[in-house]
Amino acid sequence: MISEPRGPIRTGGAVPLTAVTAGTVAMVVSYAGPLALVLAAASAAGLSAAQTSSWVWAVSVGAGVTCVGLSWWSRAPVITAFSTPGAAILVTALPQHGYAEAVGAFLAAGVAATALTATGVFARVMARVPPGVVAAMLAGTLFSFGTAVFTSMRTAPLQAGGMLLAYLVARRLVPTYAVVCALAAGLAVAGATGGLRFDLPGLGLAVPHVTVPQFSVGALVGIGVPLLVATLAGQYAPGVAVLEAAGYRPDSRVVCGTTGLVSVLLAPFGSHAVNPAAITAAICTGPDAHRDPAKRWIAGVACGVGYLVVGCFGSTLVALFTGLPDALVATLAGVALLGSIAGSLARTVADERHREAAVITFLATASGVTIAGIGSPFWGLIAGVGAHVLLGAGTPKDRRSLPERGSDGPSHRAATAQSTRTAPDGMS
Repeated sequence: MISEPRGPIRTGGAVPLTAVTAGTVAMVVSYAGPLALVLAAASAAGLSAAQTSSWVWAVSVGAGVTCVGLSWWSRAPVITAFSTPGAAILVTALPQHGYAEAVGAFLAAGVAATALTATGVFARVMARVPPGVVAAMLAGTLFSFGTAVFTSMRTAPLQAGGMLLAYLVARRLVPTYAVVCALAAGLAVAGATGGLRFDLPGLGLAVPHVTVPQFSVGALVGIGVPLLVATLAGQYAPGVAVLEAAGYRPDSRVVCGTTGLVSVLLAPFGSHAVNPAAITAAICTGPDAHRDPAKRWIAGVACGVGYLVVGCFGSTLVALFTGLPDALVATLAGVALLGSIAGSLARTVADERHREAAVITFLATASGVTIAGIGSPFWGLIAGVGAHVLLGAGTPKDRRSLPERGSDGPSHRAATAQSTRTAPDGMS
């Protein structure tokens, strides 16, 4: 079992190609679906090309620096990413507020995440909220992205249908690359039908764009709170669990506190959240990355370097994605989130004691209702917690019978390992 760093770091000769390949694949898969959500949120909010490019730069640099630094420090393949559920929430929440107010909410959420994770408060607070309620909020938020795969078939049946078919075949044969295969199929169909509209700028470095944050109650509640809850529950806890399931024990307070601090520093440049990765981390923690677990940290460094390289050319990356057909982007986001939707729905109904409260959370969130300028994820969480309290919060005995969120008991590790084998990249 690997824990804290000890002595000088050695690779034992040449850099292993399998570890570098695993890290590169993890980086590509992390961009394949989640970036579409970031661009969808930026488009819905009417952000300029400079602001969008800066956003991509910020989340890429944040993930890259933390991947390299934490993997180097811990000698474990610590994979980080930008928050996928957070980006999904922003698609509907961001257009309801000014961008400067959204940046203020990013900043506040980052400060809160840093404080809650570094002090250990997060684990204690989340233990009091039924896991099904939190999972239902995420499932409701992602619901419309899943249905978009099929609504896209009305206008682009060949595009959406071909991508879905490619995804399903790849899930059977090469599950790790299912999202990448869907993207490749989408590009092939779009190219054959003349759907690609690239107007690429010259290859140049991305220019960070600073937005001075503003703070409003509406944005803090409508963006900050759902972003904080979705990121902590949907990324921090499972991200650490994936490492633990593979036998790695870096200090979770350092890992989570560092990503939270980086989120704070990069928020003025557009970064909504940087956090430990969940599903893509499994690419770098298994034997395919390297037979020797002590050398898999190199995959984390390779992934981070890939993030940094891609982030530096953010404007070109944005231009590439904006030249894609709408149906391709919508379908890509949908298939990339299927794993998260399936996992969230399973956790929503897993515990029948809290099932009604969780279903209420899901329905309220999926409704898309906006009240007082605050989006449905927040109201879904409020409705679910309220229903949980009114229906009976459970007895202390009931609570003791369940494993704590983030626990490293055998059943938890087994469930985590199973989810990493069966779910596509939805939580990057």
